[in-house]
Amino acid sequence: MQDPYQVLGVVRTASLDEIKKAYRGLAKRLHPDLNPGDKAAEEKFKDVSVAYGLLGDPEKRKRFDAGEIDAGGVEQPKRRFYRDFAADNHGNPYTSDAGYADFADNDVFAEILRRGREARANQRGEDLRYGLSIRFVESVTGTEKRITLPDGGTLDVTIPPGMLDGQMLRLKSKGAPGRGAGGPGDALIQIEVLPDPRFRLDGVNVIVELPVSLSEAVLGGEVRVPTPTGDVMLTIPGHSNSGTTLRLKGKGAPRREGGFGDELVKLKIVLPKSPDPDLDAFVSQWEKGKAHDPRGGESS
Repeated sequence: MQDPYQVLGVVRTASLDEIKKAYRGLAKRLHPDLNPGDKAAEEKFKDVSVAYGLLGDPEKRKRFDAGEIDAGGVEQPKRRFYRDFAADNHGNPYTSDAGYADFADNDVFAEILRRGREARANQRGEDLRYGLSIRFVESVTGTEKRITLPDGGTLDVTIPPGMLDGQMLRLKSKGAPGRGAGGPGDALIQIEVLPDPRFRLDGVNVIVELPVSLSEAVLGGEVRVPTPTGDVMLTIPGHSNSGTTLRLKGKGAPRREGGFGDELVKLKIVLPKSPDPDLDAFVSQWEKGKAHDPRGGESS
C-alpha cells in the first residue's frame, strides 16, 4: 500500500484543512467524470480517495501514525502487555476473568464482569468513512454512484436531490463487520460538490450569468439557457440591460417542504470581439445615443 501522505502530496505534520485542500484539488483533476476512459486517472483517483478516507478521519490518522493500522486501514499486530504474556503461563490467575474472582464476591461485581464479557463478544463494527465527489448538476437532481473500496469491493450510493458540499450520508450496516451479535458499523460518505462554471447556488435558487448580443438585448428574442435538468429556451424582452434578471420557475434546487426553487438568469451584454465598422458608424451617427447619460439620466 502506498503512503497516504505521499499520495495526497502533504507532509506528515499537515493540518486537517491542508489535507482536505490537497484532496479536493486532486479529486477535481482526477475524477472519472472529468476523465472519461482514462484508466490511469481512475486508478489514481481511487488511491487518492483511500488516502483521504484514512487521513481525513482524525482517529484513523492517529492510529496509522502510531502503527496500529496500515495504509489500507488493516489492523497491525499489537504490542503485548502483562496479561498477554501471562497467557503463556498456564495457571496464571489473570489469564481470564476468573483471576478477578476475588473482586466478585457479590452480585454487583459479577454483573459488571458478565456485561464486560458480553460487550467484548458482541462488539459493534467500526464506522468507515469515505469521500465522494459529484458534479453540481448531480447535487441538484440526485444520482447513483459507486465507490470502490480499499479491499476491491464496491459500495452503491444513492445521492438524494439537493445535496450540499460537505454534507454526510450515512449508510446503515455498510461499515466494518462486528463481533457476535454486535452487527456491522455504518458507512459515512462525505460529499464534495465539484464547481460548475455555468451555475452558482443561492439557497434553493440557481444563478446563471447569460451572455447576450447587443441585438438580442435591444430587439429581444429567444435564446438557449442551461439548467441543471437540461437546456431550455428563454425569451429575452426587448430593451434589456446588462444585469436584468429573468426567472425560470421550478428550475432550481429542491425545497425541504417540497417543490423546487427557481433559476435566476442574469443578462450580460457582450459586444463582438473584433471591431465592427458598421456598428462603429451607426453609433457615431446615433445622436440620441450620444445624448443618453446612463449614469445620470437623459439630457434634454
